[in-house]
Amino acid sequence: MMILGFLSERSMCGYELRKKMEQLQGYARKFSDGAIYPATGRLVAAGLIDEESEIRDGRQRRLFTLLDDGFDRLVDELKNANGFNITDFTRWTVILTFLSVVPDQADRNAVLRRRYDYLSRGDVHYFYCDAGNPLSAEQIKDPYRRGIIAVHDAELAAELDWLRGQLGIDD
Repeated sequence: MMILGFLSERSMCGYELRKKMEQLQGYARKFSDGAIYPATGRLVAAGLIDEESEIRDGRQRRLFTLLDDGFDRLVDELKNANGFNITDFTRWTVILTFLSVVPDQADRNAVLRRRYDYLSRGDVHYFYCDAGNPLSAEQIKDPYRRGIIAVHDAELAAELDWLRGQLGIDD
């Protein structure tokens, strides 16, 4: 989805794609050429992107361009984002990064609403005990883990406030 999303902005070579992907998720993972080129190869084979070879600065590079079917696939994936793409913060970041590509505001709001509904259930936790039950900050003695929970709770509150503003939901 990141490859299609970044190519919706402009054509790019594999190196540029990798750098953009690392900028978006570099804190979470690094991307290698060994990950980018097989993925772009599958997208080319599926008819979602086009690949051209060109020489720039004396070096050959592959330039990738999003095709209409690739754009349609990106829009479809974004507007139907659900499950792990809504509940996992790293995946949610990707969805949110490209959500403006979806042309219909109602479709964008439906995605935001799914995230809002998930977060507002109140069962988003950071640490769990061995039995799988969530631990509250009061149950954790380690001050650094309590710090993680404090930051997590603040981020959660901020995101819920932002989502309410986007969706026009009163407190």
